[in-house]
Amino acid sequence: MQRRYFSLLIAACAAGLLAACGDGGGNAASAFSADAVANRRAQSLLAQMTLDEKIQMVHGVGMYTSPIAGGAGFIPGIERLGIPDFSTADASSGVNVVNAGATAMPAPLALAASWDGDLARQYGALIGTELRALGFAEGLGAGVNLAREPRNGRTFEYMGEDPLLAGTLSAQRTIGTQQQKVISTIKHLALNNQETNRFTSNSIVDERTMRELYLRAFEVGVKDGQPGNVMCAYNLVNGIKACENPYLMTTVLKNEWGFKGVVQSDWIFAVTDTVRAANAGLDEEQPGSSDDAVGALGLPTYFNQRLKAAIQNGSVPMARLDDMVFRRLRTLYRIGIMDAPPRSGGTIDGASGNALARQVAAQGMVLLKNDAPAGASVGALPLDAAAVKSVVVIGGHADAGVLTGGGSGGSLTQVGNPVPCAQPSAKLPPENLMSACAAYFKSAPLAAIRAKMPNASVTYFDGNDAAAAANAAQNADVALIFATQFTSEHMDLPSLSLPGVASDPANQTYDQNALISAVAARNKRTVVVLENGTAVTMPWLAGVSAVLAAWYPGIQGGAAIADVLFGDVNPSGKLPLSFPVSDSDLPQKQISATDLNVTYSEGLKMGYRWYDAMQIAPLFAFGHGLSYTTFAYSNLQIANDAGGNPTVSFTLKNTGARAGAEVAQIYAQLPLSAGEPPQRLVGWQKVQLAPGESKQLTLVIDNERLAIWDVVGKKWQVRSGDYTLYVGTSSRDGNALKGGLKL
Repeated sequence: MQRRYFSLLIAACAAGLLAACGDGGGNAASAFSADAVANRRAQSLLAQMTLDEKIQMVHGVGMYTSPIAGGAGFIPGIERLGIPDFSTADASSGVNVVNAGATAMPAPLALAASWDGDLARQYGALIGTELRALGFAEGLGAGVNLAREPRNGRTFEYMGEDPLLAGTLSAQRTIGTQQQKVISTIKHLALNNQETNRFTSNSIVDERTMRELYLRAFEVGVKDGQPGNVMCAYNLVNGIKACENPYLMTTVLKNEWGFKGVVQSDWIFAVTDTVRAANAGLDEEQPGSSDDAVGALGLPTYFNQRLKAAIQNGSVPMARLDDMVFRRLRTLYRIGIMDAPPRSGGTIDGASGNALARQVAAQGMVLLKNDAPAGASVGALPLDAAAVKSVVVIGGHADAGVLTGGGSGGSLTQVGNPVPCAQPSAKLPPENLMSACAAYFKSAPLAAIRAKMPNASVTYFDGNDAAAAANAAQNADVALIFATQFTSEHMDLPSLSLPGVASDPANQTYDQNALISAVAARNKRTVVVLENGTAVTMPWLAGVSAVLAAWYPGIQGGAAIADVLFGDVNPSGKLPLSFPVSDSDLPQKQISATDLNVTYSEGLKMGYRWYDAMQIAPLFAFGHGLSYTTFAYSNLQIANDAGGNPTVSFTLKNTGARAGAEVAQIYAQLPLSAGEPPQRLVGWQKVQLAPGESKQLTLVIDNERLAIWDVVGKKWQVRSGDYTLYVGTSSRDGNALKGGLKL
């Protein structure tokens, strides 16, 4: 009877008779039936296609050829088969289309700092909603390349240095986007961890390191989020181009992880050989061209007539082309695009977008330091608008707006940069595709600060005259210094030090470190607000009272910064990457401009694992973040559930006078025989507590999070032995609860 019912259901869905068949939510049974329906419908349509129609489905027809202005890629539909046009947009931190009215969200690194899966899903849902309203069927976002090299210019686009954190949040973001019937892309597979020589560099890494760290983030994101597309990277991995690498695309992604969607290339320079790419598992070339002769930058493309010829001469089997097309059609059906294609001209709810952008920005800000100034008994923050009579705001173009990152992962949603470029003609190497000039959103922190304290004196200095700023600060109750660190696709930072006129002449006209030191010497309640895309070194740290990492906070960044500074929002962000004391503390001492071989000689010792294993004290540890209240942990209990998974229970109490949220983090030390760094993140929970409130928390740690990669057996393995679990506020919490476990 069940088999008969299921057959009727499949037939009805294939005929389009049941509206609920494409629903991606619900229980496992409904998901299974939806998968089966998508498979059947895709196979039926594939059988009707000609060779030329199949070829048309696996490549774009050129950069910016979409009928929707600003689209990054376009694949024309096939009217006779009911296949709609397919337009793609960059969407790492919002729909990156000039003047489209989309919401410029905080950078993904800021989202990662929230450690909040629900917020990540809302972030993805907003982007998906706005993509669909503009007519786009795919958003190129959800980057999970780990911050092995924090000087990487694209660190702001990604989600930090830990694979579990990055993979989990990207999965939630993906779910949020695809629930709006828009495909979400996870990128860049794999080991794409620096921009220097990004088209030609060769990431050399051992299998265990690759699997436990750099592929692990993708594995979590793919398995939990089920993205429609995975984008392969520009770089080589162990001597083979990522988009021509069968181990990455077929052996691991498709065969082992069971990925059912489309593997698409990154834009330009990602493919060099038709046969190698197709047979390795690439399903779609972007941006492509209409004839393979001339694509972006006058370069040849490979998946149009070259692929057709390869099919005809047998060097690429027809079965491989059919699999490419099937994956594409199946994804269009499964996400809901075939039955309800996006149409341009929709309405964007700006008020809702701005509200979420402000929330994400505030929740992702990390209070790094908050000491009591000389003569005071409480931290420099939050500011009391009624008590503070005079504030001097200095630097960072705080009178004009907030910084955003550059390249495809930034945002072009506004026309007219409120901050003039110091060198307007400056371009980024090597292709001169992007400007070296930073972009700012028109969300001025200065105006937001003045709005919070209408009865106080608030003056502004641009920072170019350090002596004048310091003199003004001496007579002010509070000095707020805004410091900026512009990072971008196409370039890596020379250093994690705050850039100055020498290191970033396009955007800086003074020495930021010297300015902060000068002001801090004259005002003991000096607060530094960082608008940063990665870690920052701080030679002036001891001289300032407080430091707030605001990241690239998006279109509502100015207001969100003021919300946190004045305590309207209690900061709860935690660092998703470690901050070193100096560049010399990093595993890779410098990024070579000439050596194309990038050897991951540190192996598993990356991020906080590196600092722990090498016994190096970071400036600020992974997971660190302060609050305006205090929390206490107690009553740790550890046991195994019926499935043999560790169960960790403990009490978390808000011991302060303000409501606040705490990210309780769990780290595991594996048995010595595992040969691992000292600890790894295995779980966390973000909890909101009222003053004096306590909660008993219980987290189940899937055994898979304790596994190591068995290179010989080619599988995950949980070693028998003694494990130690730590529960606390960061990876370096000296007061963390500690308990043992035997597996």
